[in-house]
Parts: sequence; C-alpha cells; structure tokens
Amino acid sequence: MNYSLKLSVGRQGLYDITHKVADCVAGAEVDEGLVTLFLRHTSASLVIQENADPSAREDLECWMNRLVPEDDDLYTHTLEGPDDMPAHIKSALTATNLSIPLNEGKLVLGPWQGIFLWEHRHCRGDREVIVNIMGDG
Repeated sequence: MNYSLKLSVGRQGLYDITHKVADCVAGAEVDEGLVTLFLRHTSASLVIQENADPSAREDLECWMNRLVPEDDDLYTHTLEGPDDMPAHIKSALTATNLSIPLNEGKLVLGPWQGIFLWEHRHCRGDREVIVNIMGDG
C-alpha cells in the first residue's frame, strides 16, 4: 500500500513527520511488516533522530552547516543560489529513504527516536514523501 505525504516546509531544519507516517500505518491496517519512506527530492533528506531534546537537532544542523558551508569556491552548480549545492551534498551524506519495521501495527522506533524530513534549503515550499507499507494484516 502506498501513500503520498505532501509536506510544507518554510526554512532549513528538521521537521518531525513521525505522526504523519504513523497515521499512514494506522490506515493500512498492517500488523507485522515494513514501512519504506522515499523522499522525491535531491536537496532534502530523511533521518531518524532524537525527538525529545530539540538541542540535539540544533547541534546536528550546526555541525552539518559547518561541514558543508555555503559559498564555497569549489561549487560550480550555483544558479539556484548559495544554499543549493550544499543542500545536494547534505542530502548525499544523509539519506532520501528509510526502512522501519512494524510490530503489532506500530512503527518500531526507540523511545527517543522520531522520523524527520531534513530541509537543507533556506526557503522551500512543498516536499513529497512516498510511504510504502508491506506486511500482514
């Protein structure tokens, strides 16, 4: 079963989408199986990350921005702005797909884990995540 999540994002940052994915799982009525998420973009990513303390996500963003700076003289892909090529690099360093097991109709995540769309551009509109749910009902 496939779902398409349309997500509106306004700036760089980590957006918690755990509840949206969980809603898809509930609608699929699958007890045991696997959820695969696929982000249909090349300048954002998907990560499983700390969901309790926002400072962990803030530190992660600061670290990534230091690792992949904007306005690097090595970039030749610059027509879409100074944040575009760094966004592609950040996406390549992280992931555009995730797999999460299902048990008893629920996502098998740790107590401090959440699913996040990580927007790497400064200004963005909509992003789309495909949610594929396979398993036994």
